Amino acid sequence: MIEGVSVFVLVVVAFVVVTALMGVRQVPQGYNYTVERFGKYYKTLTPGLGLIFPYIDSVGHKLNVMEQVIDVPRQEIITRDNATVAVDGVAFYQVLDARRASYEVSNLQVALLNLVMTNVRTVMGSMDLDQLLSHRDEINARLLTVIDAASEPWGIKVTRIEIKDIEPPKDLVDAMARQMKAEREKRAVILEAEGMRQSDITRAEGKKAAVVLEAEGRRDAAFRAAEAVERTAQAEATATRLISEATSNGDVVAVNFLIAEKYINALHALAQSPNQKTVIVPIELASLAGVLGGLGQIAASALGEPAPGAVRALATRSPGPVPNTGTPSPPAPSPPPGQIPPFPGGPSPTGG
Repeated sequence: MIEGVSVFVLVVVAFVVVTALMGVRQVPQGYNYTVERFGKYYKTLTPGLGLIFPYIDSVGHKLNVMEQVIDVPRQEIITRDNATVAVDGVAFYQVLDARRASYEVSNLQVALLNLVMTNVRTVMGSMDLDQLLSHRDEINARLLTVIDAASEPWGIKVTRIEIKDIEPPKDLVDAMARQMKAEREKRAVILEAEGMRQSDITRAEGKKAAVVLEAEGRRDAAFRAAEAVERTAQAEATATRLISEATSNGDVVAVNFLIAEKYINALHALAQSPNQKTVIVPIELASLAGVLGGLGQIAASALGEPAPGAVRALATRSPGPVPNTGTPSPPAPSPPPGQIPPFPGGPSPTGG
């Protein structure tokens, strides 16, 4: 009897232990378990230890709530301009509501995969080939917006859709390569022509600047030459005015000095001429003496005293044949005031 009671107690204890263990569920991190009571959804167990009623509650679905990726297989798509391309991609999603992901759709991954493939054909088929190849970001954004809105009742969030590869036919690729080569050659020719044009413009601007600078230099030189001529003319006008004033006051010394200076300068220029090797000047002794007398009078007037001795000394040094009479020749008389001395070799002012 005692042995039968002990066996019964052991059976009861084992039953209780097994029942307790059946009511405890350990949910790993990144998963959610749905609990069904009599086959109907009851609650969701989050990561950690969860309790259920044995024999009444049961675990329905074990869902991964981490972000997951599904591979979109390659498929051929006809674009709006009737070009056939092969496209594949990937989609990322995450379960947000375990209850809806378990009971709103039969097979979540298959449903999501088919939804992505159909929308890829829809979106990319409405675009031209050039737009398809150059606007991948726009394609990804449109696909994400459409698929996320369509999958929202399933309790999931589509986080990203990426088109991995777009492969046109080989003949189309060759045509695109030729087009790209022609386009680049055209750009090269345009850039070369633009460079030559810019070079010609730069050279022309350089020549223009040189001509302008040269013209400005000539203008400055002409201006300075004109200024020098103007200064010289002003000096000569001043000298002429002073001589005129002196003459009007009865002083002919200034006039005699001006004529003598011009005479000496003419002789000096004639002697300094590069084409003139020999200078023959016929000089009359009396005329030369008169000139020297005029110069002596000018010097005496400037010094305030007469200098007849200097005139005689200069007259005795004059070249030319002088008859030797035994007595010195008297010097030529100086012209009276108001009379211009005679030029050498020419007629005297009195007509002699």
